[in-house]
Amino acid sequence: MVAIQDPIHGHIALTQDELSLVDEKAFQRLRNIKQLGFSELSFPGATHTRYAHSLGAMHVAGQIVDQVFDGLDLPSEQAALLRLSVRLSVLFHDIGHAPLSHVSEKVMPSVDTLHLPDWLASKGRQATHEDYTLMLLTESKLTDAVSRASAGRLSGQDLASLVAGRLSPQVDASLYEFEGKSLLPLLHAIVSGEVDADRMDYLRRDAFYCGVNYGNFDHMWLTTNLTAVPSDNHWQLGLRHRGVWAFENFLLARYHMFLAVYLHHIPVCFDNMLGRYFESGEYTLPSEPNGYLETDDIELTIHLRRSNNLWAKMVAERTPYRLLLERHDYSESHQPQKVEEILKESGVRFFVSKCKSALSKYVGEASSSPILVWEPELNRLSRIQDYTPLYSRFSDVVGIYRIFCHPDDTERARTLLEGC
Repeated sequence: MVAIQDPIHGHIALTQDELSLVDEKAFQRLRNIKQLGFSELSFPGATHTRYAHSLGAMHVAGQIVDQVFDGLDLPSEQAALLRLSVRLSVLFHDIGHAPLSHVSEKVMPSVDTLHLPDWLASKGRQATHEDYTLMLLTESKLTDAVSRASAGRLSGQDLASLVAGRLSPQVDASLYEFEGKSLLPLLHAIVSGEVDADRMDYLRRDAFYCGVNYGNFDHMWLTTNLTAVPSDNHWQLGLRHRGVWAFENFLLARYHMFLAVYLHHIPVCFDNMLGRYFESGEYTLPSEPNGYLETDDIELTIHLRRSNNLWAKMVAERTPYRLLLERHDYSESHQPQKVEEILKESGVRFFVSKCKSALSKYVGEASSSPILVWEPELNRLSRIQDYTPLYSRFSDVVGIYRIFCHPDDTERARTLLEGC
């Protein structure tokens, strides 16, 4: 067992086999991909990486699994193997991320070019970072490394199954069953869900490095009250009713982090500028594993510095467009349209940015629920959206409308804006 010191969790314990996978190139690449992209331009401490976050998320995943499995009577060998599978799935959940945050997904090729296995393939759309994660888990050197580290008990197909939320035909389906019910929905919720290990690490980590309090919540009480509950033909992630308040705090922490940090106007501005550079077609992302593993923030930054494209130069030299107008709604009111028309007619160089944030993307269908609330005294299960009024209170999507203009046109644009 090896312990790694971490400012969020104190220390993170790894087995020698897990450490061997951390040393794989697919994971080491994350040392050179910042967790928050351009956010360091507004929060100078936000230089932490997806490497550190992924280690922390793996640690949290182990804590959640231990808590959730405590209420089940799984055979010890099955429990140990599933625990390892979840930890490794979360460890590798970010390996498909492109350089400089999510905006680089704009230059990802068609998902068809990644040649994912048939059970994962989704034809005719643009690839996402998750598609690249699945490609690296199933079709790269990492695939064999997972098998070696687990003595052949697991494969990249197992980890991809937990990330994708559906089983590969090549895995042992019996591993993911208990008492005639599928464990996959429960395990997938820990990897990617409403209250998953990913979010429970990045919120606290991002808040710490940004120097803000928005992302903090009572993670220990929330984790302690997670459990497994039966639902139809599968096991689902549940929450004891005493933990609902901590869960609400967790949801609000993420919601406020989006509004205050992730959608801060400075990184949003640079994301838009980088996106406009990508429209030139100068930069592309490889669709095969070896080429993709050569991409990171350093590689893209060098590319930007060498480019003669004006957008690339402004990004590389950290010369942003200036924020001219910000509205916290998406309304098609007369004023924004009028402003855009005036700026365009006056030859002001500008662009419009529209961002949005919502409390949850997992609640919507009437019959589904990301988490079930368990009241042990009454032996009663309730959908989380029925138990807490938080979802209804924050049901509206918050839209942030912004106009950014070229720094040389700022004063003239502000004068024009005063007359609107």
